[in-house]
Amino acid sequence: MAQLDTGTEELLADLTDRILTITLNRPQARNALSPELMFGLRRTIAKYGDHSDVGALVLTGAGGAFCAGGDVKRMAARKDGEQSAEAKYQDMLARHLESAGAIRNLRIPTVAAIPGAAAGAGLALALSCDMRVMADSAFVTTGYAKVGLPGDYGVAWMLTRVIGPGLARELMLTCERVTAERALSLGLVNRVATSETLDDAVQELVAPLATGPRVALRYIKDNLDDALEIDHATAIDHEAARMLRAQSTADHKEAARAFVEKRAPNFMGE
Repeated sequence: MAQLDTGTEELLADLTDRILTITLNRPQARNALSPELMFGLRRTIAKYGDHSDVGALVLTGAGGAFCAGGDVKRMAARKDGEQSAEAKYQDMLARHLESAGAIRNLRIPTVAAIPGAAAGAGLALALSCDMRVMADSAFVTTGYAKVGLPGDYGVAWMLTRVIGPGLARELMLTCERVTAERALSLGLVNRVATSETLDDAVQELVAPLATGPRVALRYIKDNLDDALEIDHATAIDHEAARMLRAQSTADHKEAARAFVEKRAPNFMGE
C-alpha cells in the first residue's frame, strides 16, 4: 500500500494493486465538502487519475458516511459581497468540472463505495463514477430543494442518464430518502452489501478491472458515452475505429494467446 499526498488531512488516498482509493475524511461532518477537501480531491484526481500505475478508482467516505454534500453550516455563515458574481461563477464552475466532472471523464473504471449517507453533492460525486456499491444500511437523497437550491456538480444531468428522466425528476423534486433496496431497484446503484462486507464487495468488483486491458476499457467507456449522445450509425463508425486500434494492442494479442493456451491473460495496459 502506498499512501499518497493529497495536500490535506481531509482527504486520504492510497494506491494498492493498481486501485486508487480516495477517502473523503471529515467524519465529524459526515464528509461534507469543505474548501480544503475539495482542493485535495481536485488535486488528487488531476495528479493520479490518468497515471499509468492506476488501473481503477474507488471513491468512498470515512466514519460510516459517504458524503453529506455541501457544508450547510458554512453556507449559513457565508456573506454576500465577498466575491463578485463572475468570480463566484468561475470558482463554482472550476470546482464542479475538476471534481465530479473530472471523475466522470476518467478513462479508467471508477466505483463509488457508499457506506452511509450520500446527499446532494455527495450523491453527484457517487453518480460521477461508473458504478456504485451501497451498504444495506445507507441511503441517498438529492436534498437540494430542502435547502432552497436547484442542484450542482451536474447532478440532474447524471441522475437523468442513470435512472431516466421521470425518476430523476421525482428524486430531484421530492428529495426522497432512498434506501439501498429501492436504490438497487431503480438502477441507481449496481450492488448492495452489508456494512461488514461492503469493502469485500467493492474489491470483488474492482480488482479484476484494475488489472484489465487498459486501452480496451478506455474505448468501452468511450463507446458507452457515445451511446448517450450520438446516432446509431455514427456509433458504429466510432466503434469500428476503436476496434481496429484495440486489435493492434499488446493486450489484445496477449489475450488471444492466453485463450488458445487456456490460461488467464497477463495484461500490461498497452
